[in-house]
Amino acid sequence: MGPSNTSAARPASFLLLGIPGLEPVHIWLALPFCSLYLLALVGNCTILLVIRMDPSLHQPMYLFLCMLSLTDLVLSSSALPKMLVIFWFGSQHIGFGACLAQMFFIHAFTAMESGFFLAMAYDRYVAICNPLRHSTVLTGSRIAKIGGVVVVRGVVCFSPHPFLVGRLPFCKSNVIAHSYCEFMALAKLACANTADTKAYSLTVASLIGALDVLFIGLSYGLILRTVCRLPSKEAGLKALGTCGSHICVILVFYTTAVFTFLTHRFSHGSIPHHAHILVANVYLLVPPTLNPIIYGVRTKKIRDRVLRGLRFHVS
Repeated sequence: MGPSNTSAARPASFLLLGIPGLEPVHIWLALPFCSLYLLALVGNCTILLVIRMDPSLHQPMYLFLCMLSLTDLVLSSSALPKMLVIFWFGSQHIGFGACLAQMFFIHAFTAMESGFFLAMAYDRYVAICNPLRHSTVLTGSRIAKIGGVVVVRGVVCFSPHPFLVGRLPFCKSNVIAHSYCEFMALAKLACANTADTKAYSLTVASLIGALDVLFIGLSYGLILRTVCRLPSKEAGLKALGTCGSHICVILVFYTTAVFTFLTHRFSHGSIPHHAHILVANVYLLVPPTLNPIIYGVRTKKIRDRVLRGLRFHVS
């Protein structure tokens, strides 16, 4: 293959369009996106700092929350800074390697987010259904192993993505009609048969999502059964209130993720492209913003610790 063909097969950079069709309002769309991103940064950093500084919070629920907060920081930071640069400054170019790296981080950390939701659901199941065994089941070493498995699963399952996409010839175009480097958006630009590549992505994403949702649903189903059998109505309502807020943020994450996943593969133009991209941005940004509020502010120990810190600085 000659130099010109090699250049065409592997472009030096891609061009991210942002949200096609909404270019005139990019600068205004950036305002809520930036606000949510700043909230996500402040909220998740606060969660990490509070739990690190308070030894009484070094418990399974809060340690899993730390892992989730770290995941949220990486996930939102993988896409939002570049997205804001596109919206505000029109800097749409992203290097070939940087695009593949962004794609890997977004997909791998989305899988980790799902895994930590499952880990937290399991923690709530043990705490409510087997409270006397909670400290013996979820020891420090076991928590570390669960966290390690979630991270390794995300990395191993999505490490092939950059290599699968990187070997494809891109002789059609280097323009990505999206606000970040998404796997299917890149695969559609290739001028080669991508059936195997898409099949791998579809299988991995489906298995991870379906299994996590299945076990999360099972955990909360068992929790609900246990709560209904509690003799104390007050204790039951408290447990349901905690789990209810958790379920809300989980539903936002999985609903938007599934919508994005299905529309990329099966919509064929039936859904406006800008609507699809807006929802794709929601699932990258809204859960990292909501998680510190729902898991942190609504948790009494964390809320009290933050309020004490604020009163100390004010005085």
